[in-house]
Amino acid sequence: MASRDATTRLRVRIREGQGPPYEQLRDGIRRQIERGTLLPGDRLPPVRACAQDLDLAPNTVARSYRALEEAGWLIGRGRAGTFVAELLPARGDETKVALAEAADVYLRRAAQLGFDRTEAERALRDNR
Repeated sequence: MASRDATTRLRVRIREGQGPPYEQLRDGIRRQIERGTLLPGDRLPPVRACAQDLDLAPNTVARSYRALEEAGWLIGRGRAGTFVAELLPARGDETKVALAEAADVYLRRAAQLGFDRTEAERALRDNR
């Protein structure tokens, strides 16, 4: 997918007392990628512009970007900018456990409503 010409504006709010600002920014960007708000190839704002918009030190933004690059969420292309990776990192066991728990809750609720597993699975397929 080709990158967009314009820089994507980040919608992240840094809150006092909610943890280190670099972690809040890192987590906020990652959530936007996971939700599809930031798409593969989207260009993030330059470090200085992002720092100014969020009232953060440039080193704080650079640290967040670097952590996301190391984890495979972003790709730095030098002077061309920082972009959302085309392929996202593999999901870890933590995500698989969360999915299994959600599936268990869903199946138990379907049973409470009087549906068997086959009917519950059919409802998922039909809900696409």
